[in-house]
Amino acid sequence: MDWQGQKLAEQLMQILLIGFAVVAFATGYALGSFQTMLLVFASGVVITTLITVPNWPLFNQHPLNWLDPSEAEKHPKPHVANSSSKKKTNKK
Repeated sequence: MDWQGQKLAEQLMQILLIGFAVVAFATGYALGSFQTMLLVFASGVVITTLITVPNWPLFNQHPLNWLDPSEAEKHPKPHVANSSSKKKTNKK
């Protein structure tokens, strides 16, 4: 899953969960049944999970181009310098 796919999956999850919550509340209120409301919302959570968790091709439309190992050897990582900017002073 690429970065744009993660963003899309997150947005879909939020929209679907809010939608199922509204539908579950309306159904539970109309029927006067808390149990029905919970079942509708639980089924919505399962459906949302099946849509957003697997790595569907929809979430892989912008693949990342990784650097070849031979290219990586030509450009080594920079070394981090010591960050001890404070001078140590000895008080007597």
